[in-house]
Amino acid sequence: MRLTLLCLLIFSSGAFAQTGGNSVYKFLNLSAPARIAALGGSAIATPDSDLNLAYLNPAMLNQDMKNQLVFSGVSYFADINYGYAAYANHFDKFGTFALGIHYVDYGTFLEADDTGLILGEFDASDYSINLSWSKKLDSLFSFGASAKTIFSNYETYSSTGVAADIGFFFYDPDRLFAASIVVRNAGRQLTTYDSNETEPLPLDIQLGISKKLEKAPFRFSLIAHNLQKWDLTYQDPAQANRVDPITGESLAEKITFGDKLLRHLIINAELLLSKNFHIRTGYNFQRRNELGLESRLSIAGLSWGFEFRVSKFKISYGSAKYHLAGSSNHFTVSTNISDFYKKK
Repeated sequence: MRLTLLCLLIFSSGAFAQTGGNSVYKFLNLSAPARIAALGGSAIATPDSDLNLAYLNPAMLNQDMKNQLVFSGVSYFADINYGYAAYANHFDKFGTFALGIHYVDYGTFLEADDTGLILGEFDASDYSINLSWSKKLDSLFSFGASAKTIFSNYETYSSTGVAADIGFFFYDPDRLFAASIVVRNAGRQLTTYDSNETEPLPLDIQLGISKKLEKAPFRFSLIAHNLQKWDLTYQDPAQANRVDPITGESLAEKITFGDKLLRHLIINAELLLSKNFHIRTGYNFQRRNELGLESRLSIAGLSWGFEFRVSKFKISYGSAKYHLAGSSNHFTVSTNISDFYKKK
């Protein structure tokens, strides 16, 4: 299973989604933080002092994240593991900065020749080192950017690249309303795996809004992703070569306007019971449409999670349902180093 996935990663761009395309470094679309996973895979307009939120939108970095440290780990499919770690600091004159690393470990594989003779073992992995910055433009608007250095290595194939995220964030605390726009993964390959032709990166333009109820502990969000491309549908192999049993005519798969629209949307909600305990859920329509089964009822596309505080640490869990075959499990631990300083 892992060997099949590795081959897809090297020679195809559709390893993490069935929408196809021709981009490289698809691992950049994986979100390790448990909170983001629980909210359907995106939370670009959730106002909070949580450093994990800046992973998707650097404009959400703020001075309340000073000295915050976060670690996330994910138990993915086929024994693949990935994670994210970051630290933030704030400087009154320059703004808020964060340094992070995003990694994917595909594991160790047996190397064999075309006769099946075992020659040894090899590893496969992807890494991205991110430097993010944000600064408030006024009392309501913030601007942020991230620079990413990308390293990818599969057996003897390796590649490097650079990318950037650019975002704007608006938050009105009086109306408890937030809005955001972010351009993610704009960049290029510097060196290729096995040819001189560079491949595009998985560009993703997102727009999001959120609203917290004034007299109830609920926050709701709506995110539109992949706005740079309207039609995210693909030719479903399961629907190919279908014919009408009576007329013998080919049955073309019908893709409606509503289907194309919904594939761009993620909805999520948070139940903020207290500062120390939150419950979260989300729904990713694209994930449901691409990985759900028509023949069986499933909850593909649904995600959920929670967060609680223990002493100086916040512990979060998120689960994202991809298919009947299983879910991804995300764990995050965050703390603020300043909390450990002894008060004089």
